[in-house]
Amino acid sequence: MSAVPAGAATGDGTAPPVPGEVVPGQRTATPALVDGIRERAPAAGSAADAARAYLAAERDRYRIADPVRDLEPAGTVRADGGRETVRLRQEHRGVPVLGGQYVVRMEKGDDGRRVVTGTSGKYFTGLRTDTAAEVDDMLAVERAVDAVRADLDAEDFTAFAGADEDGTPLTGTSHGLVVLPAGAGLLTRHVTVRGASLAGGEPVLREVYIDAHAGYPVLQYSGIKTFGAPRTAAAGKAAGRAARSADPVGSGVTLDGRSVELPVGQDEVQGTYVLRDRTRIQNDYGDFLGTWDARGLGVTDVAGVWPPELPLFSSPTPAFGSGATEAGAVDAHWAAGRVYDYFRDRHGRDSLDGRGMSVHSLVGVTDGGQPYVNAFWDGEKTVYGTGDSTYLPLSAGLDVVGHEMTHGVIDHSADLVYAGQSGALNEGIADYFGNAVETDVYGVPMDDPAAGLLGERLCRTGPADACAFRDLNDGRTTATSFLGVGFGTDNGGVHLNSTIFSGALWDIREDLGAERADRVVYRAVTEYLTPLDGFTQGRDAVIAAAKDLGVSGQDLTAVQRAFNAHGIVPNWELALGVDSDTLLERVNTADTRLGAGGDWWTAATSDEDGTEPYSVWAGRNDGTGRLKLMSPNDGRYHVNPATDGKTVVWQAHGSNGIDILARPLAGGPVKVLAHHRSVGRALDVDGDVVAYAYNNHGGRAAVAHLSLKDPANKVSRGGGTYRRATWPSVSDGKLVYQDTRRVAHVYESSTRVVDIATGEESVVQTATPGTSLGPTAVAGGRVYWLLDEIDGNGTTTLRSAGLDGSNVTDLSAETGPQALNVSHVTASEGAVTMVARKPDTVLRNEALSKLWQFSPDGDRRDRVSCNRGEQLSAAAAPGTRVVWLDATTGTGEVVTRARPSGRCG
Repeated sequence: MSAVPAGAATGDGTAPPVPGEVVPGQRTATPALVDGIRERAPAAGSAADAARAYLAAERDRYRIADPVRDLEPAGTVRADGGRETVRLRQEHRGVPVLGGQYVVRMEKGDDGRRVVTGTSGKYFTGLRTDTAAEVDDMLAVERAVDAVRADLDAEDFTAFAGADEDGTPLTGTSHGLVVLPAGAGLLTRHVTVRGASLAGGEPVLREVYIDAHAGYPVLQYSGIKTFGAPRTAAAGKAAGRAARSADPVGSGVTLDGRSVELPVGQDEVQGTYVLRDRTRIQNDYGDFLGTWDARGLGVTDVAGVWPPELPLFSSPTPAFGSGATEAGAVDAHWAAGRVYDYFRDRHGRDSLDGRGMSVHSLVGVTDGGQPYVNAFWDGEKTVYGTGDSTYLPLSAGLDVVGHEMTHGVIDHSADLVYAGQSGALNEGIADYFGNAVETDVYGVPMDDPAAGLLGERLCRTGPADACAFRDLNDGRTTATSFLGVGFGTDNGGVHLNSTIFSGALWDIREDLGAERADRVVYRAVTEYLTPLDGFTQGRDAVIAAAKDLGVSGQDLTAVQRAFNAHGIVPNWELALGVDSDTLLERVNTADTRLGAGGDWWTAATSDEDGTEPYSVWAGRNDGTGRLKLMSPNDGRYHVNPATDGKTVVWQAHGSNGIDILARPLAGGPVKVLAHHRSVGRALDVDGDVVAYAYNNHGGRAAVAHLSLKDPANKVSRGGGTYRRATWPSVSDGKLVYQDTRRVAHVYESSTRVVDIATGEESVVQTATPGTSLGPTAVAGGRVYWLLDEIDGNGTTTLRSAGLDGSNVTDLSAETGPQALNVSHVTASEGAVTMVARKPDTVLRNEALSKLWQFSPDGDRRDRVSCNRGEQLSAAAAPGTRVVWLDATTGTGEVVTRARPSGRCG
């Protein structure tokens, strides 16, 4: 942050502006923050008009060519003293820009005219992309659903156990065009995919962005904001139209045994009493705080949708009995009122949107009939699970209720994108306010060791700290605790990294006191932060908000010191170290694998700012020599490459389908080997043989192998209604794959080997009923494959056998103290490497995907690397060398090690 003049006079005859602080924007000419100024806004009707006119008048500073055309009003918040905060949403040629938002803060001067006191946000000045889409909504939805299905399959291969299922449990809804603000911009179609995963039935609510020219999924993340009813719902509106004067005061007993008053309503038809509070929200639209009876519903029935005929919790008398208590309904209703009161009384906010929206709480939700130990905000409502034998229903935690409702406040203010650093800010701020409400209501001193715990009141019998989900006093810093992960894990670390930021905020609350700190953080959220802000922008916003509120001297130093103590300083990302050798930096591809063979590795990546479609590159394993561009720059997405050290093969995704392409490393033309509408990610090459996975109509999985010299000579397996084939790998003329077929009215799964020269096929092993089979590898005369024999235990087996099925060995067993959740396997003649996670109820570094390497006989077991963060997409090179995609530094990097690190402490 540097102090420089804020800019020239406005040109309307007022005095020159007072110099202020200007924080330059990243990869944009528009400043990220301008603070400490007092500049006249041109006279205009609305606050939004005045804000845009001001930005136009100060074009030399803000570099926004046409604010009226490119900035769409997104809401104005008015506060005491004539303060106005105007949010302006960026559009590029009429198309919304993801996360493009600029904030103008104003107040009334002595003469009644508006004075601009500061600005902040992200306006992307480099956007040049065209806005003519080649991919329509129908194809975008199809590709989005395929992408989510593939992502779920990669996370949990047990999805293939449902081979007898026709079609898909996923559906997509297109929201139209959106520009992703990378470099010159990337035109996409935004699709929301809903449903449930085939394995486990977990709810799916994914936001997916499909390249509007090539149809490739370039970004996806979850829209469910977990702790770990829509305003337009007809039932909610109808219930809210009765006269307020008829509402009695009810009562109930919370799960910790306290008797509490409950504002309730009366159903005029049934004569029963319902958990409907109309005493707090006062408007003409019938909005209210309602607690709904979702017992008997699964989490997938309520995530992102409003269940039909859902009733409010009811009772024959105003005194709600044990059923409402045990379900967590009394706690949810009482706590929602306390959270509403906190935001109203301390911050002057009327409900989550600041305009009196209804607050709907659903309680009693299960996980497919099993206990559900979680809670979430899905953008419209809060949902609370049943708890289990250890945990009470999560509505029993006032901090949990405050956390989830704060997500609603954030959605209607800063709107922080729920992925990566902005998602960790979202979680951290929700944790802060959730804990703030609880400590205030219960009178917990800030120096109490339990003050920073979240969820500590959820234990049925155990000590409080045993049930806490997080601790804001855990002391985590970017230098020692930040965990780089892909968006497929915890939405890019939204929970893993949240306490780094919320810990700094909690330190500020201890130093400044509860009321002052809460006002600072609230102002930062509502008047400074914008959707794509990360830790550093969060620091700047809080410090600026503190100055705004008169914090100075030692108190301001304490605010800055809190961020320093948690490592939130400019350029903190550059200090994260690794124990591996970097082959390719800033790999920004989504959902694509690496390949390795001979002396070479291969990977797909885009240009540095991510605006170009992905290209396939190859390089030497030892890092010497120049990289080779293998794919043509033809506007398609070239991904999932594989190599045997002589040839590179890959997929090219375009608007008319997917090609399987090949090119020799020595040079030569690109050859088209096959064309499909939908493919899997598995692809392999060895000598003249290429094997890959694809999907027939309806997502029926198949594998194929063909000759590089004669691609038309293709042999396929699976792809039918009663036979599926998955996970192919090839080496030394042998194809290995997983087969599932219906035999005598039941499905039978087996691991199979095909001698490509003769076509002879043999069964290595037939799986026991109910077993799910996963990825395969073949090398050195042995077959390696993954399987899951015990459903739902969170671990899998890495099994090995000879090509003839002899000498079956479990290198990593599904049970026992060393059991792991293995998701991917790759092998050379000298070693087999797997990507695996430790089964852990706590999401932390040890529970992230790491690389483990075994000798073929299983006598040696080592960690490949001790890097902190996620390790993915391993590819075996000769001997013990492995190439993988490492996320330790927060950005993907292709890295390698020639030998394992051994045992990591």
